[in-house]
Amino acid sequence: MRLGQTSLLHFLSSLLASVLGFVATIYIARMLGSEPLGIYNVAVGLVSWLAIIGKVGFTGAVTKRVSEGEERGAYTVAGAAIILGLFVFVAAGILAFRGYIVDYIDYSATLYVVLILLVVLLNGLVNSLLTGLHLVHISGFLSPVKTGARAFSQIALVATGASTAGLFIGHIAGFVVAIAIGGYFIASRLPTLSRPRRRHFESLGSFAKFSWLGTLQSRMFNYTDVIVLGFFVSSGLIGVYAVAWNVGQFLILFSGAVKSTLFPEMSEMSARDDPQVVSHIVEQSLTFGGLFLVPGLFGGALLGERILQIYGPEFPKGAEVLTILIVANLFMGYQNQLLNTLNAVDRPDLAFRVNAVFVAANVALNVALISQFGWIGAAVATAVSVAISLVLAYRHVAALIDFEVPVAEIAKQWLAALLMGSVVYAGLEAENTYRLVGHNLATVLVLVTTGAAVYFLTLLVISTEFRETVDRNVPIEIPLLS
Repeated sequence: MRLGQTSLLHFLSSLLASVLGFVATIYIARMLGSEPLGIYNVAVGLVSWLAIIGKVGFTGAVTKRVSEGEERGAYTVAGAAIILGLFVFVAAGILAFRGYIVDYIDYSATLYVVLILLVVLLNGLVNSLLTGLHLVHISGFLSPVKTGARAFSQIALVATGASTAGLFIGHIAGFVVAIAIGGYFIASRLPTLSRPRRRHFESLGSFAKFSWLGTLQSRMFNYTDVIVLGFFVSSGLIGVYAVAWNVGQFLILFSGAVKSTLFPEMSEMSARDDPQVVSHIVEQSLTFGGLFLVPGLFGGALLGERILQIYGPEFPKGAEVLTILIVANLFMGYQNQLLNTLNAVDRPDLAFRVNAVFVAANVALNVALISQFGWIGAAVATAVSVAISLVLAYRHVAALIDFEVPVAEIAKQWLAALLMGSVVYAGLEAENTYRLVGHNLATVLVLVTTGAAVYFLTLLVISTEFRETVDRNVPIEIPLLS
């Protein structure tokens, strides 16, 4: 029950963060157009790649070792020292090659890149400590705080004429607020720090040498297509693609909440006992990994153009890309749960192999398909590379743990989504024919709300497991669920 409530709180926090991000992006898109958004997203994507060098898997290693419950103070100091040292190294490289960076981004953003890298690394360290200390709900709470502070700052700066620079400054401000609040909670739970010894650094290194590729996989899933597109298409098209990607990412929020909540629990259980004890948790994670992504696929395919039209008249052309990216996120929702399991049972070597396959396939497919098919090729490359790594992740987990894929529950989600899609399609046809609402945003809100209601009500009726899970985790008693 506690895990379900923690996942729900984490998800609601992420949901609020996404809503705030959507509001800011819509305002910025309407005020500045797609080109500044393209410049901003290319720079942020570049920082995400550079942050891989600045972490090299050590944030994941900190989470793992701290979650095990022993010598937390020493591991915290060791992790912070390593990450800050890596930042200095990467920042020196950025300044040395600033001319190339300016040419690539097409904007004088070297200082912004360095500052964003610093706050990204510090935020990663804070989140890793919060997760390791079983404060996942606090980590989730910081997501809307960070996004809200960023959105408020960016909107305020753009409104005063700051343009592209305002996007970078607001981005940094959001991270600073989240780091400060997260640091306070870490200090309250971890009041004493201790001087780390060589063995603490070596222990972190032994985990990080495999887990760093997981960070690379995550960043590549989010930014490889944008980075490669920067060499082939205009900033305007990248801006449209980035908006479509953000809409697709919205649907994977619950899967991420489940992953973050379950990791410290599985880690602690497997450290005490045999990895087989987490089998039930693995099955639960797969049951709910696609809870929002499955209906999202139907909704995105039907309402993609109308959703993107909210951002401005130049964005609906990304509707086809949006549908493909939702498929990619659906695969990633399940793959994340399996990789989470491998890391939790202290088999980062196997997660490394999965991530290596993903990285190789993603880079090769993006370069090959973008050069031939443009942004459609980027979306397809992402979806195919995730599908390949999903299959490999399943094979590794199945070799370690005896578990059953919850095929029946997943099938019920697809059935509920199919019914939902039928209702949304009928509503869309009625609106296109009779103009019952007449306003695009209002139409989207009505159809999305109606579709969500149909989906979850249907799932409550046909799925006993879903009904019991909701009953266990809602704070009030609902007679119909009993």
